[in-house]
Amino acid sequence: MLDYYNAEKNKEETMEKEVLVIVDLKEGKLEKFMGWMQSDEGMSVRKSAAHPEKTIGAVKPDKSGVMFKVFVHNMEKMKEMVSGRNPIGKPVYDECVNKMDVWELTKVEI
Repeated sequence: MLDYYNAEKNKEETMEKEVLVIVDLKEGKLEKFMGWMQSDEGMSVRKSAAHPEKTIGAVKPDKSGVMFKVFVHNMEKMKEMVSGRNPIGKPVYDECVNKMDVWELTKVEI
């Protein structure tokens, strides 16, 4: 019984969640923000929360923001990152981001 419980607990801890992140950027900060997100430092922060290699991104036509579909493996780290509380990401967040909104996604069968 304990083995089943531990297996289920581990399964829950490693389950991916698909989320949509909408980033509202400060004027003229798209290049700085995206450059940091793709840097070694930015990738280490992203990897602590999600799978960057699975992320799908898009830029608003007026370059005032970006949208990411993210496959999250650590929701607490994701919340820390998108709220600007990650100590590594905080400087670029404060300089570039007005706000980030996050939605959990679920598949709709049609």
